[in-house]
Amino acid sequence: MCGNNMSAPLPAIVPAARKATAAVIFLHGLGDTGHGWAEAFAGIRSSHVKYICPHAFDIIGLSPDSQEDEQGIKQAAENIKALIDQEVKNGIPSHRIILGGFSQGGALSLYTALTTQQKLAGVIALSCWLPLRSSFPQGPIGGVNKDISILQCHGDSDPLVPHMFGSLTVEKLKLLVNPCNVSFSTYEGMMHGSCNQEMLDVKNFIDKVLPPVD
Repeated sequence: MCGNNMSAPLPAIVPAARKATAAVIFLHGLGDTGHGWAEAFAGIRSSHVKYICPHAFDIIGLSPDSQEDEQGIKQAAENIKALIDQEVKNGIPSHRIILGGFSQGGALSLYTALTTQQKLAGVIALSCWLPLRSSFPQGPIGGVNKDISILQCHGDSDPLVPHMFGSLTVEKLKLLVNPCNVSFSTYEGMMHGSCNQEMLDVKNFIDKVLPPVD
C-alpha cells in the first residue's frame, strides 16, 4: 500500500457511451471491490446509463446472523447519500438513480433507500436482507420512496445468506413500500454469487426503471 489510507479509493466506473442521463450506484459484498461488478455491468450496459461501483463498504458485523453494527450501517448510509448528491451535482437527478448492491452491499442499498429523503428510481438487492429491521415501522414508510421499484434476487442454494432471509425480506418490503413495485426472483442452484439469467433480469429492470429520456 502506498499513499495515505485516509481517503477511500475512487469508485470503479463504467461511463455512459453517450451523455449520461441516469446512473446505477452498486455496492459490493464483504471483502470484495467494485471492479468485478463494474465488469459485470459493462456486459449489460445501456448507453445512457453511468455505472458507479464504490470500493470499501466493509462493515463489521453486517451479516444476517451477527450483532448489527447500527452506527456503522448509518454512517455507511450517509456516505452513500453523499455519493448520490455528487451525481445530482453532476447533472443526474436522484429520481434517475438506481441504488443496488450484493450481499451486505444489497443490505446497505435497501436500508439507505428506505431512510433517505432523496427520491430514487429503484433498488437492486442481490442475495441480501434488510438490516436493522426492527427500526422500520410496521406499516408503509411514507416519504419520497414509498412507491420505489425494488428488484430482489436470491439463489436457492445460498449457504451464506439463506434464501429464507430473502423471502422474509421481500415480505417486509411489501409492507413498507407499494407491494406492486416489489419483485423477488429466485435462481435454482445459485449459491452466494450471480448468474447470467440474474444479470439479464437486472438489465431488464434497469431498462424499465431508467428508460432513455431523449
